[in-house]
Amino acid sequence: MLDISVIICAYTDKRWDYLAAAVASVQRQTKRPRELIIVVDHNPALLERIQERFPDVRAVANSQPRGSSGAKNAGVAVAEGEIILFLDDDAEALPDWLEQIWAAYADPKVIGVGGALTAKWPDKRPAWFPVEFDWVVGCTYRGLPEVATPVRNLIGANMSFRREVFEKVLLYSGIGHVGSRPFGGSDPDFCIRVGQAFPDHVLLHEPKARVLHNVSQQRTTWGYFITRCYNEGLSKSLLTRRVGSKAGLSSERAYTLRTLPTGVLRGLAEAATGLDRAGARRAWAIVAGFSATVWGYVVGSVRQRLPTYSGSLTGEVAA
Repeated sequence: MLDISVIICAYTDKRWDYLAAAVASVQRQTKRPRELIIVVDHNPALLERIQERFPDVRAVANSQPRGSSGAKNAGVAVAEGEIILFLDDDAEALPDWLEQIWAAYADPKVIGVGGALTAKWPDKRPAWFPVEFDWVVGCTYRGLPEVATPVRNLIGANMSFRREVFEKVLLYSGIGHVGSRPFGGSDPDFCIRVGQAFPDHVLLHEPKARVLHNVSQQRTTWGYFITRCYNEGLSKSLLTRRVGSKAGLSSERAYTLRTLPTGVLRGLAEAATGLDRAGARRAWAIVAGFSATVWGYVVGSVRQRLPTYSGSLTGEVAA
């Protein structure tokens, strides 16, 4: 048994099948975790259903502000493991996931470990959907390291930290997902503050620790793509306000200056040579997605200068 507490946060029974698959994937691990905790985000009926269906799992209610960050903080408060590992309720871990995460902590300088997330599309990947924007569906995207490498931030659907982290830093409830509202920013906000609190340690991206991330049909649409990009811009504006533009945009500069232009040229080249006619649509999607993100950032920055600004994207109380 590994001294790891796995935490899954759930908020709706509409994702019940996904949740059942996530739980089963943890129970199929080659090495068992110390415990599996499901935190239910202000949904008593769902909590009761989980307690009845999974009697061997520790199911608790989110006692903190509604949303992903509050639910994770509530899970941390009851967890007993030395390593706290988060898995989304619509993700499925590969059998050696826990072993790969655990092995990465052999280096005492590693304070947090995150793994790779591969999109599990409902039918097939939309031809226009660029790999560079797989972060829109919460997955590893082109531009991230393909071997174990220290990074600025991990992806929340598959990330872990040593217990001592939460004695200094907690997730912030004024940014990130609340229910199905597609905001981002909570993961980089938290990870940047962890890096600031533990300057002699690293956050490690370990691609061998893999999970599959289910993509709902609704998230395969153009409307969701643009909305999620716009909301990401809003989130980045708040993130830079909280941690400063140097830290808040350090990874995005390389992504914007190298990864995205290369993706546009690749798509156009594939279309021009007849290798893949959809390449032109992916190139356009990169341009549109980037533009929506920038526009969201501008709008968010302007809002923050207004006297009525609340300091939160979610409307929840900040933790």
